[in-house]
This record gives sequence, C-alpha cells and structure tokens, in this order.
Amino acid sequence: MRLTSSVRRQALREASLGDVLVMEARAGDVSKQSIRERIWDYMESHNIADFPRPVHHRIPNFKGSYLAGQSIRDLEVFAGTQEVKVDPDKPLEGVRLLALQSRKTLLVPTPRLRTGLFNKIIPPPGATKDILRKCATSQGVRNFSVPVGLDSNVLVDLVVVGSVAVSEKGWRIGKGEGYADLEYAMMVSMGAVHEGTLVVTIVHDCQVVDIPEALLEDHDLTVDYILTPTRVIATGCARPKPTGILWSKVSCEMLTKIPVLRSLREREKRAGTDVTLQAEPGNTQQPAPSTVRRPQDRPQSQAGFRGRSHSSLEGTDTHLAATVCLGNLPYSARVRELKRALQELGAVPLRLTWQGPQHRAILHYTDSAAAQQAASLLQGLRLGDNALRVSLGQQRDT
Repeated sequence: MRLTSSVRRQALREASLGDVLVMEARAGDVSKQSIRERIWDYMESHNIADFPRPVHHRIPNFKGSYLAGQSIRDLEVFAGTQEVKVDPDKPLEGVRLLALQSRKTLLVPTPRLRTGLFNKIIPPPGATKDILRKCATSQGVRNFSVPVGLDSNVLVDLVVVGSVAVSEKGWRIGKGEGYADLEYAMMVSMGAVHEGTLVVTIVHDCQVVDIPEALLEDHDLTVDYILTPTRVIATGCARPKPTGILWSKVSCEMLTKIPVLRSLREREKRAGTDVTLQAEPGNTQQPAPSTVRRPQDRPQSQAGFRGRSHSSLEGTDTHLAATVCLGNLPYSARVRELKRALQELGAVPLRLTWQGPQHRAILHYTDSAAAQQAASLLQGLRLGDNALRVSLGQQRDT
C-alpha cells in the first residue's frame, strides 16, 4: 500500500523545503548537530512529526512511517532474509510487525545495551495480528522477548536502523549517541553480520539531505537502502561499513555502562587484539572531536581554552601561540585525509577547526611549545598536489 497522490505531492514539497534548509546550513561551517537541529525543527514546525513529540534528541517518528516501513517487502533482499535486526525506534514499528508477520527471526537491540546486545522476539503460539502488533511495540519487545547471548549462532541478513538525516549516497546521521554504529561494530565482533548483510533506514522525505563527506568518520554506519513515504532509494554506497569495534574511541564510562561491551573486550583481548581504551595509557590517538562545526556548536570549556569562545581566543596572544594554521588545502581535501596525515607525523592536535571554503585548517595544541613542535613536523606536508603552508599563531593564509 502506498500513500495517495495528494499526500505524495505534499511529501515531495516538504522534502524540497528540507533540502533548501540544509543547503542554507552548508553555506557556512556545518556540523552533524546543526543538521540534526534543522531536521528536528523543520519536522515540528511543519507538523510532519508524530508521537512521541517533540522529536528533538530522538530518532524522529513521522506521519507515514508505518507505510514507509511496509515498503521494505518490495525489496528482493527482504524476501530472502531469515534473521532481521530492527532498532526499537517508534518509526520502525511497521518493519518489526512485517518481520513477525513474515515469520522471520526478529532481533531488537536492548535499550542503551544495558542488558545485552539484542533480544529475540518470540510471539505466543497462535498469535493473532493484534498480538503481533503488540509484539512489535516497545512494550511488546520487553514482554515477548528473550536475550541473545554472544555465543549464539546468530547471522543477521538484514539490519534496519533509524536515522535523523541520511543522504542519497548512503551517509547517515543518528541522534548523536552512537548506539547504531556501536551495535553494528559489536555484531561484526561477534560474527553476527557478514559482507552480504545490507542496512536499510526508514525516514521521511525531508530527512533525505546532502551531508558533507567531511563530517563522516571511520566508525559511522552507512546504509544501502532508504525507504520514505514516497521513494525506495538504492544508495549504491561503496564506503566501507565498520569492520569492528574501534577500542581507542571507547571510553571507560561507556565500558562501565555496557556489560556486553566488556565481555567482547575480554574476548578480543584473549585473541590478541589491541583493546586499549580512549583514556588508557598507551593510546596514541586523540579522542575524536567533531572536526567541522559552527562557532555556536563548540563547547565553551575545553582543556587549555576554559571559559572562552573560539573568537575570543583569536584575540588572546597567550592562546594564539598554541595554534598552527595550515593553508593552501586542495579544493578536494577532506578532514579525514588531514587527520590521517597528522597522526602519521605525530602532530595530532587537541582540536581541529576545518575552514574548507578558505582552504585552510586551524590546529589547536596545549601550549606554544607543542604548537612549534607540530609546525616543525608539518613542514613540507603535501595533500594531493598541494604543498601546505604552515604558520604559527595568528598568521593566516588565504
């Protein structure tokens, strides 16, 4: 079943407006959070959002989500699946119901992974459609499920995730807590997904937007299909999905909160994997900050920059001495390329401010000595065909 033509036209109009809003955001430096806020605001102000509201800080439910989810049965891959993992978000309720009606094994992650990775939904014998519908709700997931252990022989054929924003290229932005990315990485670690496992997301048309590639990080999950109330989009995404847990980005706090993560860490440690955590001795990687953001998105308190905004730092000689400016960046340069080069040279900063339109980046270090050492290491650095210009403090290249 599809939406009526009038609703379809309205959805397409809303999608166009959504694209315009995001393109306006891209006129300056843009972050994942700025895209989230614009999507949430737009869905609320145009009454696209559905219960639970407000949709801010959630995977947003929307009018037409049930029908959008039902269109997954039009995908050839769905017919051949046996085990399907579907996130517990409200807009995915229709997909969970369809999986149960199709007699597939339905796996749903436990909330915030507190009690395990996921549960298997087991409807009562002779369940009617009404009972199956209850099983597909968040309450049903709690009442009609059993936990799945790490040693179970689970092999997921299809993963369905919620999104706040997604691009036609398959690049995805969640609500910012990273659980979908971590869940997929954990499934890789336990052997529950394989190269042929496809990832699908269900969103409203206005959530399909352009996402700058510079915002993507190695741990971000990409999607193969996007289902909206009006379209089925095959992304053809070639960007690799996570190949396992990046322990250097896992915090001790996260490990404390997620028991199953501790179990996987012990398993990988016994197998000889480097499982050094984010803040542990021996971790040479800096915590991954958002490398592209607007000034109002930057934290007001950071090590070495307590209580000052970025703009005020630029007028303070004490802190200017702790910055390095890289100019003459190629037009096609990406943040991840620069980050990789900085890691290889041993010049990783506390924070990196990307100024792509000006073909430069500002690197922030703990003190002037660290900045001077980094500037020395970076002399002669090339990205693509461009030799980068390296300068200390307030000197800037245009």
